[in-house]
Amino acid sequence: MTLQRMDNVLIVVEDLEAAKAFFAELGMELDGETTVEGPWAGSVVGLDDVRADIAMMRTPDGHGRVELSKFHTPPAVRTGAEGAPANALGIRRIMFAVDDIDDVVARLRTHGAELVGEIAQYEDFYRLCFVRGPEGIIIGLAEQLS
Repeated sequence: MTLQRMDNVLIVVEDLEAAKAFFAELGMELDGETTVEGPWAGSVVGLDDVRADIAMMRTPDGHGRVELSKFHTPPAVRTGAEGAPANALGIRRIMFAVDDIDDVVARLRTHGAELVGEIAQYEDFYRLCFVRGPEGIIIGLAEQLS
């Protein structure tokens, strides 16, 4: 087998503290922080003179991680609309399973999050929604019904 697991998803942000607070409110735990720089870092990402701060956020079960990165050099660039619709090409969201979708949405709203559409129910199985957080980050929330 060539694939062991999905290790993490990278999200480049301008405001690292706001992004950490958002994902912490969601229930993720800070796994570690560091600064990466130098030729080895640049060789991995294909950029020169890289210096970036990284915060690794871990899901409570320990299986999923989100890497938040703030680039100092070269500075981050915006390549698309911050409020891109759900059907825009590229990665649109990360989905998280939650116990109480209403509670999670209410807590995330204190960090500036907004519903993309509405909380919808899929048959008798799930309640689902998309939430736009700091810097346009979209996450999906899924509450499994009994």
